[in-house]
Amino acid sequence: MYAFLTHLAIAGSLIQAGVSLPTESPTQAELEERGLIGDVLGDLTGVVGGALAELQDLGPGNGVPLKDVISTLKSVKPTATPTSPSQALAALSSIYQASPTPNNIYAAVGKVVADGLSGEDVEDVLDFLNGFKTDENSFDNDNPKEASVSVYPKASSEDAPYDLSEAKLRAAIHIPDTFQYGAEGAPQPAILVPGTGDSGYTTFQGNLIPLLQGSTVADPVWLNIPGYMLDDAQGNAEYIAYAINYIYGISNQRKVAVIGWSQGNLGAHWATKYWPSTRAKISDHVAFSADYHGTYLATLLALGEPLPPSLLQQAYNSQFIQTVRANGGDSAYVPTTNIYSGFYDEIVMPQSGTGASAYLKDANNVGVSNNEVQKICPNQPAGGLYLHEGTMYNSLAYSLLLDALANDGPGQPSRLDLDTVCSYALTPGLGLGDLLVTEQSVTIAVTNIGIYPDSVAKEPAIKSYAHAQ
Repeated sequence: MYAFLTHLAIAGSLIQAGVSLPTESPTQAELEERGLIGDVLGDLTGVVGGALAELQDLGPGNGVPLKDVISTLKSVKPTATPTSPSQALAALSSIYQASPTPNNIYAAVGKVVADGLSGEDVEDVLDFLNGFKTDENSFDNDNPKEASVSVYPKASSEDAPYDLSEAKLRAAIHIPDTFQYGAEGAPQPAILVPGTGDSGYTTFQGNLIPLLQGSTVADPVWLNIPGYMLDDAQGNAEYIAYAINYIYGISNQRKVAVIGWSQGNLGAHWATKYWPSTRAKISDHVAFSADYHGTYLATLLALGEPLPPSLLQQAYNSQFIQTVRANGGDSAYVPTTNIYSGFYDEIVMPQSGTGASAYLKDANNVGVSNNEVQKICPNQPAGGLYLHEGTMYNSLAYSLLLDALANDGPGQPSRLDLDTVCSYALTPGLGLGDLLVTEQSVTIAVTNIGIYPDSVAKEPAIKSYAHAQ
């Protein structure tokens, strides 16, 4: 069960030797100065090799506490560093076509760190998590502006009740100084929703934040949800529901776009199901690597130890997943553009065809497009190997986001110049540093999972409001 990704041997041939980047991107030196990329250490091959072997041997029968796994990961240091996006993508491919392939996510992250593909090692990530809880990564933001519409305790009598206080819900929204509050001529407001183990900032700092902030496309804010999306997923969804109503209410009542990664999309789907007031306030939901049906690989993180609640809730056919998909929940409630990688999502499985976890139906006739990048760009750079996080820098994925925001309904490949879009392995405007910072989101997630203080052996009970529907 834990030997995964065994069919990736042909992935390397799908990655182009060169990547065209028509706009200037951050250099590695600039990112180091910003503290986003750690120093490349000397030759630690022997030490690192031993640690990687130890991680590869992990399994449910070992009974190794997660804190000990993190300790082993801390000893893994970069022994190489990529010098171009194409080299980094090829190195990522090689990890998953090695023999043997990584036995678990910890071994995979260890190899990513050793190959210099994560920007920072786990020790640096821990320093970051312990020391950077202000500004862009803050869970305690000051948002004094009051909404022009009813938001709390309910925006509509049909909405589920909030268990969390309004002060806590509002504080999770980071509104950058560049935000224009829906001013005339300003881009559409957009809410960026993170994935499991990450904040909005750590999820999007290497992709959508630099691409959207200051653009004419969308005006982003992002959610830094306490617990890094590891707490009860039902609580995580409360933050999303509140943010939709609040940002709409402080933005001249302009519809907002909801853009998520991983669990952020599952939470947004739960929010639109149980807080129906949100539906009329959303123009588009654009979903990167969603897991609406959970994942068979949720236990890939399990070593016979308790886990953070939201991980148990994302197991395939968990009570949480069964609840959100029941009574029409396998269809979208708002115009939705789903973008995912069937080749190969190392976190969510299955993720291909109509059985993909990211696939939604359209029984409500709101408009849904389900887009597997390899099927739209076959044998082309944008259809190569893209991991769970890789969709966020995939050229086709970003083009579909732009198309969704520019048109009524979901993004449609038929409106794109696919010859051009599929020719890029990396979204134009992003560079090597951005790719590494995006890959770092998984290292951050695994680290947060390892240090999570309130792990459980059983998923949280379903809220009473969900039982009623």
